Amino acid sequence: MPSVAVRLAAVAAAVTLVLGGCSQDASTTAGPWPPDPGRGPCEVTKQPDVPATMRDGTVLRADVYRPKTSDAVPVILMRTQYGKEGAQAGTRYQPPDWFASHCYLVVVQDIRGQGASGGTFSEFTHDQADGYDSVEWAAALPGSNGKVGMYGSSYVGATQWLAAVTAPPHLVTIVPANTASDYYDGWTYEGGEFRLAFVLPWAMESIATTAAQNRGDQATVHELASAVRDPTRWLDFRPFKDLPPLQPRNPAVAPWYFDWIRHSTRDDFWKQVSIRDRYPAVTVPVMHFEGWYDAFLAGGVENFAGMVAHGATADARANQRLIIGPWDHVDWGRPDSKPAPMLKSIGAVANSPINELMLEWYDHFLKGSNKGADGKEWAAAPRVDYFLMGANVWKTATNWPLPQTRPTTYYLSGSGGEDRTGELLDAAPGAEAPDVYTYDPRFPAPSLGGHSCCGAQSGPQGPYDQTPVEQRSDVLVYSSSPLPRDTEVTGAATVDLWAQSSAPDTDFTAKLTVVKPDGEVVNLNDGILRTSFRDSLSNPTPVPPNQPSRYRIQIWPTSYQYRAGDRIRVEISSSDYPQFAPNPNTGEPFGQSADTVVATQTILHDAAHPSSITLPVIPAG
Repeated sequence: MPSVAVRLAAVAAAVTLVLGGCSQDASTTAGPWPPDPGRGPCEVTKQPDVPATMRDGTVLRADVYRPKTSDAVPVILMRTQYGKEGAQAGTRYQPPDWFASHCYLVVVQDIRGQGASGGTFSEFTHDQADGYDSVEWAAALPGSNGKVGMYGSSYVGATQWLAAVTAPPHLVTIVPANTASDYYDGWTYEGGEFRLAFVLPWAMESIATTAAQNRGDQATVHELASAVRDPTRWLDFRPFKDLPPLQPRNPAVAPWYFDWIRHSTRDDFWKQVSIRDRYPAVTVPVMHFEGWYDAFLAGGVENFAGMVAHGATADARANQRLIIGPWDHVDWGRPDSKPAPMLKSIGAVANSPINELMLEWYDHFLKGSNKGADGKEWAAAPRVDYFLMGANVWKTATNWPLPQTRPTTYYLSGSGGEDRTGELLDAAPGAEAPDVYTYDPRFPAPSLGGHSCCGAQSGPQGPYDQTPVEQRSDVLVYSSSPLPRDTEVTGAATVDLWAQSSAPDTDFTAKLTVVKPDGEVVNLNDGILRTSFRDSLSNPTPVPPNQPSRYRIQIWPTSYQYRAGDRIRVEISSSDYPQFAPNPNTGEPFGQSADTVVATQTILHDAAHPSSITLPVIPAG
């Protein structure tokens, strides 16, 4: 029997990539990315490998970019596990010397056990204490005026939040991009299910490899290099607790990965580094950057809303800004990105404004400027700037969820399976037969796009035509009538699904799509729920087999303008591989066994079991 990875590759090869609502006329000739909006007046010198001693005596090293000025200037700090030499420049940011030329002291530091820094690497473990110590060290550098801002994307966003929750006295603001609110929920797991396509390749190719380089373990570096040339092979490996490339019996290689497998619930292991539980400890203004197909979008918008509601001070609560564009995780969908080329076709209107906005933000909070880039007076109030796909325009709101949101519910009806006559109705149906399908973990429905990370070979991200997936018998589809008018949907959708399974534990997935008049189907976002986690991420409980239960599946946020004639569609299934690990249906703890069981899944949609999807509709005008 062909492996899951081989079958997935065969399906993916048939996919045509077209983004509904994106006109080729909108595209522009791709120039260098990021564009250079102009260097500042200060000349810059670089000091490599400047040491900083942490509270336990460990020495971390940073490259310091100094502007040539006699004035004391603010510090912009990046703490990265991806190499201080790269500083995430090119696909996301201008290089550090560009920011320094605007008369900032820029510090890019390798975190513990990575790059040139000492100590032993362990994901998340040291970044609260090391973050606090590094901020205070940077504030005291010669030439500093004592004010520190931070920046960086993905894990380099996590290092900012983990520092901010400790409230270093000299930290003034942070600018995290593409990062999460919780490192269990929405990072390593989602809805109780393991985020396979992101976690496993990232662990092998990135952080395990660079940590091995740091400690001089060349044998492991070579072994991991061989493994990452064929990532889909290891996505198919079971059980996860025995993954060979990360050498489970060698505690020096990646003990943190096997901790993630053992801690498959949101227990104290994860809670000690959670951000969502600590907004009242954060005292600083935050500018948040996210993308509609980003791997950590749900956590990014939660961080914004959480700080507006619960930040430590009135100043912090008022000075929160969220920018969400039509971007994936790694290259933000711009000229050099490999996956999801339809995002690039939107054109220059979708380019990330992060460098210019960061500079304006820092000029205000670190230098005291009261003028924005548009020349207007600075206004302290929460603000959301979001890109409305389909219409391909930027819009502004005052909070998240958007205050004018009108929750609109559609009910599942008809035959979403074999007959493909499933409907979304304005009212709950009466007596109806359920839809039944077989879910086999050895043959999961493939991911075509989504909100994973971080490469085209393993981590599906972005919008793709879903037609190949919808041909499967284990994917149900329910569609609205053609819409009579343009309709904006911005925010998270919720599926209330009445279902039963022959298994004591299984998964149900939901995907929101747009169906164009020509039949093209494009994914907007998706969600998943492991049924034993229906009531709690911390204390899962088995489900009585073959008994109806209501499951609430959160579909991650999107922003899309359906055009008149488009149809709204929701797909229901039990797998989305490799974005998520296929549930083996056994009820056993995650990752400990290779055993699987085939499950019979029943989706109910009748008067007693009104399965539905609630959409965040934004009224016209």
